[in-house]
Amino acid sequence: MAGIATPPGGDPARTMELLWGGGTVPVSRPRRGKPGLTLDRIVDAAISLADAEGLDAVSMRRLGAELGAGAMSLYTHVPGKTELVDVMTDRVLSTLHAARDDSADPIAGWRDRLAAAARAYFELLRAHPWMLGIITLSRPVLGPGAMAKYERDLAAVEGLGLSDLEMDSVVALLDSFVAGAARAAAEAAARVATGDDDSEWWRSIAPHFEKVFDPDRFPFAARVGTVAGEHHNAAFAPNHAFEFGLARLLDGIGALIRDGGRSLE
Repeated sequence: MAGIATPPGGDPARTMELLWGGGTVPVSRPRRGKPGLTLDRIVDAAISLADAEGLDAVSMRRLGAELGAGAMSLYTHVPGKTELVDVMTDRVLSTLHAARDDSADPIAGWRDRLAAAARAYFELLRAHPWMLGIITLSRPVLGPGAMAKYERDLAAVEGLGLSDLEMDSVVALLDSFVAGAARAAAEAAARVATGDDDSEWWRSIAPHFEKVFDPDRFPFAARVGTVAGEHHNAAFAPNHAFEFGLARLLDGIGALIRDGGRSLE
């Protein structure tokens, strides 16, 4: 399955308790006029901080300051940043919802279901770009949010004649594509946020590039690059790249379904 994981070094047993609610976590006594310190408050504050300033900004000391509590009091709820990031990512994934499909025929709606799932995940990663730095397909977070996402994605391709291995491979392929597209979009957004706009970059470099570029030597690059640049008003358009790539990926999955699957046996 695909997913998101944090670096090794945490406590697996404690992580499972935090993710699934199996632990006995004490609740801090609230200060006068302030709400009590809970795991939910810590996680929500950590997500907000990571969204605003990146994952590096999340520390127990900083969270304690944000929550009006001492850093040591946070450790009674979560043992460290590794476990905290696991819970953060699973909490974010739990906000994804299944795409509605009123079709009684599972084959009729598979493409729309997968497209909706991909777009929802794409927008989720764009809203929480810190997640892009910890995405991995090999060591996923095994929490209820991640499991629910995996279950819904598999349900989108259930009953299409694919083997279980092919179903998992389709979901992993979709997640990998979305993550790559979201990463490119995040990089473009970061440049815009710092005032390093692509159009400004092109205006500054174009006069110098035109002096050295030989269209006779690179005729395809000259022709196609000009058309694409004029269409996108940029060298790269993240949303177009996502939608174009998603359509081609779904075309390939459709071919696999029409062939009756079993391509990996």
